[in-house]
Amino acid sequence: MPSPLPNVLSRLGLALLAAVLAAPACQRTVIVTAPEPAYATPLPPGASALRLITDPARMPDWVAVANQLRSPDAIQALARSRRWYDARSAPTHFPVAGVTHARARDSVQALLEAVEQPWTDAELAQHLAQTFGAYESVGWDGRGTVLYTGYFSPEFQASRTRGGPYQYPIYSRPSDLVSDAVTGQVFGQRLSDGSTRPYPTRAELMSSGALEGLELAYLDDPLDAYTVEVNGSAALRMTDGATLYVGHAGTNGRDYTSIGQELIQDGELDANRLSLPALRDYFQRRPGELSRYTARNDRFVFFTEYDAGEWPAGSMGFRVEPWRTLATDKSIFPRGAAVVVEAQQPGFAPRLMVDQDTGGAIRAPGRADVYFGVGTPAEGRAGNFIVEGRMIYLLLDR
Repeated sequence: MPSPLPNVLSRLGLALLAAVLAAPACQRTVIVTAPEPAYATPLPPGASALRLITDPARMPDWVAVANQLRSPDAIQALARSRRWYDARSAPTHFPVAGVTHARARDSVQALLEAVEQPWTDAELAQHLAQTFGAYESVGWDGRGTVLYTGYFSPEFQASRTRGGPYQYPIYSRPSDLVSDAVTGQVFGQRLSDGSTRPYPTRAELMSSGALEGLELAYLDDPLDAYTVEVNGSAALRMTDGATLYVGHAGTNGRDYTSIGQELIQDGELDANRLSLPALRDYFQRRPGELSRYTARNDRFVFFTEYDAGEWPAGSMGFRVEPWRTLATDKSIFPRGAAVVVEAQQPGFAPRLMVDQDTGGAIRAPGRADVYFGVGTPAEGRAGNFIVEGRMIYLLLDR
């Protein structure tokens, strides 16, 4: 697994060397150490997650961006974002990071129009550099450092009925769950007199039996069932030979608590190496701990069946694209925008991606997740992708 800290360590080594070489022989050497990476550091109140790049040395490689923009899968991902901007709910998510809905929409539209022109890569690159501003994430350290990890859409064995090892259900949406049809905001649980109250927490739902009869499918592992909730979608290979594609159909409106973060706070996991493989390893060694930790998460996710052509769907409600969809903190970054991903890993070229998803552990300007695809091979690649880099948004300069 690539280390997420190579550049932190190299910066520290250079700083120590410089201190030794610069110190006169008659003076005591003062060693200044670099801070430990804290990628999950939240954005300070009132601060913006994005800043305009003005230093030419920090600009993205516009020729590489132009070349990436011509890729059919990049165009497809951008086109999905462009259609999403026309949804009734889209304007409710703006402004964010100083970016209005119109600016985000027009920026994606301008990229799609630019790639249709009969230009060379050099001409397209020049147009992009003249038309778009490059806005980088401030990162966890204020210097633009972002930790990238990977995620995937899981495939699990499942059954439509409970039996044998298949004991752990995921649930369809209850009829008494009331939410806004446009924004998805949860209003609560509808009572018999027409009033509403906050929807029950996970622990309350599990202890009351309120979800009986809403079982959509049963899995053979409790962590797998919980992973479907966290990911928001899965392909379920059913015992009858069919494949059931499930996706997000709403939540109980309660706050999300990451069991990974809880393990970190309890001193059980390293914050900078939080991943699904790390969680699996922990709970395989301590299976009795899983229910105790999941009970700390009040949020509960409900599911619906998706058509194969519309799956896997991300948090914005449409299909995500392997190696093109990026998951970020949607409270501080503009949805649907084009992003240049720079990762400090050998052989990794700057890649044009689209900010189209989010995740429970992605809650800071120094964190982002790259979508790797579906199934076990994607899980392996995603689990081994832990690398520092920069994240640069392309927005019309206006």
